[in-house]
Amino acid sequence: MAKNLTEKIIEQHLVEGRMSAGEEIAMHIDHTLLQDATGTMAMLEFEALGIDRVKVELAAQYVDHNLLQTDFKNADDHKYLRSACAHYGIHYSEPGNGISHIVHMERFGRPGLTMLGADSHTPGAAAVSMLAIGAGGMDVALAMAGYPYHLPYPKVLGVKLTGALPDWVSAKDLILEMLRRYDVKGCVGKVIEYYGPGVKTLSATDRMTIGNMGTELGATSTIFPSDELTRQWFQAQGRPGDWQVLHADPGCSYDEYAEIDLSGVAPLIACPTSPGNVKPISEVAGTKVDQVIVGSSVNGTYRDLMVAVRIVEGRHAAPELSFHVNPGSRQVLENIAESGGVMPLLLAGARIHQSGCLGCIGMGQAPGTGQVSLRTFPRNFPGRSGTKGDQVYLCSPETAAASALKGVITDPRELASEMDYPRIPPLEKYIVDTSSLVFPTAERLQTEVVRGPNIKPFPEFEPLPETLEARVALKVEDNVSTDEIMPAGSKVLPLRSNIEAISEYVFYQLDPDFHRRCKQLGQSVVVGGDNYGQGSSREHAALAPRFLGVRAKIVKSFARIHKANLCNFGILPLTFKNPGDYAAIKADDTVLIAAVRQQLEAGATELAVKIGNREIMTLLEVSARQRQHLLAGGTLNFVKQVIKK
Repeated sequence: MAKNLTEKIIEQHLVEGRMSAGEEIAMHIDHTLLQDATGTMAMLEFEALGIDRVKVELAAQYVDHNLLQTDFKNADDHKYLRSACAHYGIHYSEPGNGISHIVHMERFGRPGLTMLGADSHTPGAAAVSMLAIGAGGMDVALAMAGYPYHLPYPKVLGVKLTGALPDWVSAKDLILEMLRRYDVKGCVGKVIEYYGPGVKTLSATDRMTIGNMGTELGATSTIFPSDELTRQWFQAQGRPGDWQVLHADPGCSYDEYAEIDLSGVAPLIACPTSPGNVKPISEVAGTKVDQVIVGSSVNGTYRDLMVAVRIVEGRHAAPELSFHVNPGSRQVLENIAESGGVMPLLLAGARIHQSGCLGCIGMGQAPGTGQVSLRTFPRNFPGRSGTKGDQVYLCSPETAAASALKGVITDPRELASEMDYPRIPPLEKYIVDTSSLVFPTAERLQTEVVRGPNIKPFPEFEPLPETLEARVALKVEDNVSTDEIMPAGSKVLPLRSNIEAISEYVFYQLDPDFHRRCKQLGQSVVVGGDNYGQGSSREHAALAPRFLGVRAKIVKSFARIHKANLCNFGILPLTFKNPGDYAAIKADDTVLIAAVRQQLEAGATELAVKIGNREIMTLLEVSARQRQHLLAGGTLNFVKQVIKK
């Protein structure tokens, strides 16, 4: 039977379950990826399992988020991570070496492998035909310990590409076109598999852009075939032996189909405050721009930066405009320099920063009050930039560079009368730099793990009570992101290894008093709308609320990773059976779920919840495995019980 590429890779890695849409399966994981914002807690969780070293083919820890060292916290965390990586046999990428997704693609990715990453943009590895999935740190810690990864078997959306992208249009516009069609939750529970003759016109780094930002569609992952262009990438990176051809069988089928003629894709822009708020540039052209940033995990590769170099070469950014460049990796910057790209950027007024996530995670580069920021980033959720009420637009490097020159949002095609479109051919041979990578060795396994004062032990949580009595601590609307639940930024990110301290910032943007109210209530519930918990994989958006006593969340629907994280930390993920019940609930209502433990043990999928004087029905749509974790009070409790037995 002919199989698509997603089916082929899953079948080769299947450990448990049936390959039927919606059924829970377990997959063997080949690679794991951690970054420092999520990785510090994930490493603490891994240590709590009592395993002497990692048990996957390759585990990697990247330091790319918490790069600002305004006090001891980030520096201490980095020392902890470096020593723990040496002790447990994990590859370590030093601060400034680059963003996890780009460095992993450069040095470690291989076609046909699976990867689990504690970063939601892990599916950028689609560029080298890996089935890569973002998850919470607890799931990645378990994978590092040799456990399979459990998830609902996804549907596969086959997207046929024809034609070729026209001048002044690039891969970022293609993924924005997908977001224009599907919005931020249109691909939940799906893997997006691209195929067709148009694929052969997209370079490996183009595919990385598309796979990375496929996360904003709600997709489980994205996959491209491994073909001649993939081979050229591995050859240029000095890794020809890591390449293999990989594609869907002729005549295979998909659960859903879509088709895009690349020649018809036009420059697009995602307007504030959602990656799904996509419009043609013509609708916002002329809007004054105060800040332009080119780079990030989704557009920080050699090609993306060099196209910006050639557009601004010999010119200067508009007056009063702040122009920034964030290379995706040290290797990218070295190759830009070798190609003569650094001086044109400097002469154009660009501020060239170290390789890292930086402003994408609110780690510096915050725009001023009321200012418009145009970025080649993957996300523009409210306040994510670090500025309340921010106005962040997402666009291609072409649009960003053109707008930097003009000082207003500009359709890059307007430059056609001034210059030829700078098509950037892939390099035949990259400068390869592994000097900032620390590889595991037998000698390094003897390293002592170093813990600074900001490294706190993983908190202990109680099992699910017999009956849950609580109060509604907060009610929120649709599409609340994990950025709004657990903010990032230079003030909060350094607290990722200190749950007690970081819990004071839960829902800080929406309700600064949330943590104090939770402490007063003892046990509490959060009520939300559709697509609750979209965005980042950060498990702190579940872990910190649990620390504050949140025991259930009742919403219209959940984003995939956040729902899994709630189960991992013993928070009941309930959905309204009748979404209309949402309107009748208000903050401070009493909540009672009688005999909740008995009901979970009996396998109940519907739970009656008494809200004040009325009763509503909720759905508990979890697997038998997740049920056991909820009963135990969290995944770590359950796994430690199993290990002890």
